[in-house]
Amino acid sequence: MAQAGAVSTPANPDTGHLGTGDIEPTAADVEAVRERLGRDPQARFRVVVRRRNGDPVVIRNEPLLDDGTPMPTRYWLIDPELNRAVGTLEAAGGVDRAEAEVDPEAVAATHRQAAAERNAALRSAHSGPTPSGGVGGTRRGVKCLHAHLANFLAGADDPVGEWVLDRLGPIADPFRNAPVTSADPRVPT
Repeated sequence: MAQAGAVSTPANPDTGHLGTGDIEPTAADVEAVRERLGRDPQARFRVVVRRRNGDPVVIRNEPLLDDGTPMPTRYWLIDPELNRAVGTLEAAGGVDRAEAEVDPEAVAATHRQAAAERNAALRSAHSGPTPSGGVGGTRRGVKCLHAHLANFLAGADDPVGEWVLDRLGPIADPFRNAPVTSADPRVPT
């Protein structure tokens, strides 16, 4: 059953991820991200998942910071409520549990896909250092449940992110089977 709490943008046919990133963040988006990070964003980003009220939930970072430093984490979970819930899950041994319960080959495939999607976003003229690893910059296994959930909510086939969502209880209800509803993530339907 589709829930009415989250909005994503249509799937990118090349990556399968939701949110093509064609829309610049608004001043309110930049301020919300700044507030949630506790600092200015260090890279260009797009909001790819929002709550129905328009609040950013997941941002997609450019693969390089503004100073050219590689940015391995493509999708960031910036929703305070979800961040707290995932932090609680991690503190209770969630990383080890996810690694034990999710098929390692499925996790490896997720990392390969995430790396390919991120690397495809690098400009062809870029000749400096590049990001490495997959989800959250890790090459294998599970490192950060927040990064996996962000990747999953952004539309990736991420079994760890799905595992996390399944364990968050009612707080995650708005994001279960969320409909793809709008070409413009700033205009929830």
